[in-house]
Amino acid sequence: MKNLDQVLKEIPAPRRKKIEARAAQIIAEELTLRELRKAHEKTQTQVGKLLDMSQDEVSRLEHRTDLLLSTLRKYIEGMGGALSLIAEFPDKDPIKLAGLSTIDPSTVSPRRSRKPVHA
Repeated sequence: MKNLDQVLKEIPAPRRKKIEARAAQIIAEELTLRELRKAHEKTQTQVGKLLDMSQDEVSRLEHRTDLLLSTLRKYIEGMGGALSLIAEFPDKDPIKLAGLSTIDPSTVSPRRSRKPVHA
């Protein structure tokens, strides 16, 4: 049985270059916040200064799996980018959502606890 290196050596060089370019493109489309920061050659300390956070807070933010859109927008904008949200549905073209990334959390009223209604 052949290993991956042996299989790759048998692929013609022009085809191998196309495969490598596509693999790089796919990898670039799926970056974590940490990888994104490193790709922009920024340290956690540098990003922290841009976001008015400590290095430790940036580290914790990069490891979170659930964060506010406003936090993510601030992180991306702190590195010079802009946040866009795309909704994808089966058999439909992707839809760019408008307005969600610009919501200021300080303008949203806090959730109220629901009290039972007595008859």
